This record gives sequence, C-alpha cells and structure tokens, in this order.
Amino acid sequence: MQLQLPEPSADALAASRSLQLLIADDIRRNGGWISFARYMELVLYAPGLGYYSGGAAKLGKDGDFTTAPEISPLFGATLAHLATELFAQTDAAIMEFGAGTGKLAFDILSELRAAGKLPQHYYIVEISAQLRARQQEKLRDFPQVSWLDSLPTTFSGVVIGNEVLDAMPVQLVVRGEHGWLERGVALDDVGAFIHADRPCDAGLTAQIPEADSLPAGYLTEVHPIAVGFMQSLAAMLQHGKGAALLIDYGFPASEYYFPERGQGTLMCHYRHHAHAEPFYLPGLQDVTAHVDFTAMARAAAEGGLEVLGYASQAAFLLSAGIGDLLLRTPPEQSAQYLPQANAVQKLISPAEMGELFKVLAVGKHIDWPQRLYAHDRSYRL
Repeated sequence: MQLQLPEPSADALAASRSLQLLIADDIRRNGGWISFARYMELVLYAPGLGYYSGGAAKLGKDGDFTTAPEISPLFGATLAHLATELFAQTDAAIMEFGAGTGKLAFDILSELRAAGKLPQHYYIVEISAQLRARQQEKLRDFPQVSWLDSLPTTFSGVVIGNEVLDAMPVQLVVRGEHGWLERGVALDDVGAFIHADRPCDAGLTAQIPEADSLPAGYLTEVHPIAVGFMQSLAAMLQHGKGAALLIDYGFPASEYYFPERGQGTLMCHYRHHAHAEPFYLPGLQDVTAHVDFTAMARAAAEGGLEVLGYASQAAFLLSAGIGDLLLRTPPEQSAQYLPQANAVQKLISPAEMGELFKVLAVGKHIDWPQRLYAHDRSYRL
C-alpha cells in the first residue's frame, strides 16, 4: 500500500529503520511470528525508538494528533471542579495516567489554584522518559506534582486517564472458515512485515458477544492488556476510596462488534493524517484502537469497583458544567469569548469529539454527583 504522507527527516527515517531491525530480530527469536500486541508494544514503547519513548513531538499542531486538553483549558477546568466535589468524599489527591505534554495537569492545577483548592498530591504515572521531561518543565511551578513508575498498592482520590486505554496494545483476531484465528506479524522473503494468522486461544475471543455468529473474514481487536490495566486499577482502589475517569474513543461491545465493522477499528496517526497501515514507518506514527468500554467496565466490576457512570464526552462535559465555565467570559467580549466557544464546540459537537469520545467512571465508596446521571448510558454496557 502506497501512502501519500509527509516525508520524515533523515534522522527520523534512520530511527525507524533501527526499530524495524529490532522488531525483525524479535520475530526471528520467537520462531518467525509475534502477536500484534507485541508488535504494537514495540512500535509504541521500545526504549529510545518507540513512538512514545522516542524524541519526536506527539501532540498539538506540530505533532500527529490533538487531544482535548490541547483544544481548550476548559476541559481541564471542568475536571478540576468535579474533582473538588469528590475531594469531599475522599483524599484531596489526583492521579493521572499518561499525562502527555502535561497540559491537562497544568489546566487542572491552575484552576484549582485559582479556586484555592489545590490538592495535597498530584501523581503522574508516566512510562515515557521523554514525555516525563516535558511534563516536569510544564509543571515546575506546582510542587504538589510527583511522578510514579507504576501503580501504588492503594490510592484514595481521583484518577484520570485521558486517551490512555486506546494506546494499550491490542490483539487482532479474524474469523476463519473453521473458527477464530489470531493475526500476528511475521516477515516475508525480503524481511518486510506481513500479517500472519495462527490458531487462536479460545479465551481471546471471550469479550466478543456472539463471536461464533460473525462471518468469515471478520477482523477485530480484543483488549487483554487494557482489561489487565482495569483490573490493576480496581485492585488499587479496592482498599481506598475514590473514583476513576477514563476518557477515550470507543463503543460498548454491542456496537464495537457490529457485523458492519468487519475490519476493526485499528487506526494510525502521522502528522494529522489518519490511515490504517500499522507497518508504515514504525516508531514515527501512533497506532491505536478504539476501546471496548463493556470489557473495561466488566473488568472494573469484577475487581470490586462500582460503575458510576458512562456517557458521551459531550453529555459528561455539559453535565459537569463546562458551559458555566465558558460563560465566565461574557459573550459580549467577542474577541475573547468566540475562540473559547469554538474550542468548546469541538469538544462537544457530535461531528467532532462529542459523540465518539466517551467517559467511563468507576469507583469505590463514592456517591456520584446526581446531575451526571442526566444522560447516563451505563445500561448500554
């Protein structure tokens, strides 16, 4: 497949080539085949070469994609006000996973500082050394912030994961003529990456509703690593008191595995171009898949957490008060108001992020604010 995308620099091409050699060696060491999850893990997280562990800009106008915090500080401000409500029921502490550039943490902490309600602690769990360095620079004026390499045993407070689940490696499965196969990665005669299928472990398709009724050729993703993350999150909150907000693009299982969605949701992002070719320039592009929110909610519930709510990003932000925060700038001050209103529109419009992105809230010993139930879709999970 020939993609017409912007040319990378010579240094970037050299780094991608080094990563390709590393992955090829891994394939050979494993008998000529690795799972797609292993491939995705290497292209995203291989030390010094993977997409999230290399040195290229990832987010914003100079990167490959834009996230909600990059669009408007009111996204973080809305989460900040919800967090202060929850602090009344739990510890005044926030834990953020995969904080990117640090923009969301900066916006949350700036809003809380302006309100005189800074938390005692703001923990960031970040595995990318390069992103951690950017966060440390961005958040240097907030001594409440500290970085963790892994989840603590217990935690009480508010947990935030914005576009974290979609960056977790997925397994690919395809329906064959006589049952399900796992689609992995092998090498062709000239050493290029190719897809290769092999018999599938029966447990791998357990999260697919009515899996055996799907047609031959049906390709999709399953999410054992993200499920494992939700189980670890549940274990962490099990002996504490708090709520976790997982914000991402995805669907409940009943929509994720539509017969019409027969080629899955895997997507790659390079310089604000989206395409479906995961073997293009390994290490220089993001590789993601939509989230199966039913599987995430089930893992949390099986771990002892309560599903507090599930809603579209638009419904969540509006119920949580983003409109009131926007109106702190009077509409009559059009030079200041209109750019903010346009940014909020991107966050809530069904044609932009408002409907594709969802918010799953799970927790322990927490009373979820009543107004957030107005457009709750937990019954769809």
